[in-house]
Amino acid sequence: MDTMKPLLVVMVLLTLAACASQPPTEGTVGTPIEVAGGSYTDISVEELQTMLGNKDFVFVNVHIPFEGDIADTDLSIPYNEIEANLGLLPADKDARIVLYCRSDRMSTIAAEVLVGLGYTNIYNLDGGMVAWEAAGLPLEGK
Repeated sequence: MDTMKPLLVVMVLLTLAACASQPPTEGTVGTPIEVAGGSYTDISVEELQTMLGNKDFVFVNVHIPFEGDIADTDLSIPYNEIEANLGLLPADKDARIVLYCRSDRMSTIAAEVLVGLGYTNIYNLDGGMVAWEAAGLPLEGK
């Protein structure tokens, strides 16, 4: 029986190592934020960088006045005009949309509006462009 213990320990360690090396599964990115009508997800600068590496979303700057864009931004829609500009967003309310602004105050408001309108796959850059620049990353058109 004593010869089985080392083998069992090795098997457990290999299993744990294999699990730890797996990338996060889809949907585990960010922190869900519950709001009226559903939820959106706050993401960090690092999570956004990863998402931009395999971009499959509409990337929207909602800050006013304009203070620059993060690279690969698709649209600029003022946060307080998001509902009036739904025609610029995907018709599919399950499409992934990532919002940001300067500090994340305006993008949080826009995220709440979109969730209230039935959008189900909304992400918000936590800390906005301030966090982006604090990480040493550039803005375009500033």
